[in-house]
Amino acid sequence: MQTPLTYRHRLISEDDIVFIRKLIAEHPELSRRRLSAKLCEAWNWNQANGTPRDMVCRGMMLMLHRADLIELPPVRFVTRNPMVERSVPTRVSVDETPLSVSLAELGPLQVRQVRRTPEEVLFNSLIQHHHYLGYARPVGEHLKYLITARGRPVACLAWSSAPRHLGSRDRYIGWGQQARLKNIRLLAYNPRFLILPWATVPHLASHILGRIARRLSADWQRMYGHPIYFLETFIDPQRFRGTCYRAANWIYLGDTTGRGKDDRTNQPNRSIKQVLGYPLIQDFRQRLSQVPG
Repeated sequence: MQTPLTYRHRLISEDDIVFIRKLIAEHPELSRRRLSAKLCEAWNWNQANGTPRDMVCRGMMLMLHRADLIELPPVRFVTRNPMVERSVPTRVSVDETPLSVSLAELGPLQVRQVRRTPEEVLFNSLIQHHHYLGYARPVGEHLKYLITARGRPVACLAWSSAPRHLGSRDRYIGWGQQARLKNIRLLAYNPRFLILPWATVPHLASHILGRIARRLSADWQRMYGHPIYFLETFIDPQRFRGTCYRAANWIYLGDTTGRGKDDRTNQPNRSIKQVLGYPLIQDFRQRLSQVPG
């Protein structure tokens, strides 16, 4: 190799390539998927929750194959890619009778994390058919909350992995590049928040944000094996004022550049959003700025 290779910020050395070539040669009967699993095991390449980084490993091996640095076995079968072949969530019928009461009159709220549960189908349906952006599969690690009252859904709230680069947020936290690369997983991004149209309940949205903030880190720990220290979201000022977030003590951090993560022109190509953040612990800056040894 003339220049150092990296994949997802992992440096790939000459010794690594020699090791992968040897692994392929010693296991000619294995598929690409099985070779990826073997390599993850050999390198102890796991996510924070102990799950092998199989998809990342497969992507790295494919990159090396396309660069003629290794030779993978022929593709044996093509698996369905749900990210490409996305189907619209089926509509689930619910009681849409108008509910116009005060928060106190509404009664107890049931807040349930429904990711990987039977109720996830209902969550996806409600987002698809009642949120102006519709449903989109969250990026990376993610959780979904369904909020019900009086036996009926009144709100949905989704969380996903945070964007890798966000200038206003990064300046607010004050972390360096290496700390950001290592600790970005300790942030969660709120891509969807829906108060269902039949629920007209003053202060419901800010109340839900507060409830979720108190439990999100523990839920993330149970699902993915690590906590969350900081929350963030985008607000489109042409549509919303972000009143419920501000009422829940979220902080305005600045504006996006309007260029998106794949920008190559340095020119705005989408609407500029406000960035709001919410620290979950007091020493979030110290923890997020640490670079693990």
